[in-house]
Amino acid sequence: MKDLSSLLKQAQDLQAKMADMQAKLETLEVSGESGGGMVRVTLNGKGIMRHVNIDDSLMSASDREVLEDLLVAAHNDAKTRLEQKLAEEMANVTGGLGLPPGLKFPF
Repeated sequence: MKDLSSLLKQAQDLQAKMADMQAKLETLEVSGESGGGMVRVTLNGKGIMRHVNIDDSLMSASDREVLEDLLVAAHNDAKTRLEQKLAEEMANVTGGLGLPPGLKFPF
């Protein structure tokens, strides 16, 4: 029974850590960029775009397609960085528990 009680305690601790991490995601921000920093996109911890910064030199009508491509690239860069950060945070929370492959948190 001592092992069961220890296991339940670990599960409760993990649940509390997960709740803390969910709250932290609300304030986490990750930026990605493209075009050598000419376009920057910032996402929050839940993957919602919060800010877009565009260099003034890209604001002409003739550069529309370039700007659209740079926005997509910056968003993809930010999303990749966010996924890396979330993986690090999850590893900290689970203490190397080794969750099954493909199991993604929080989304």
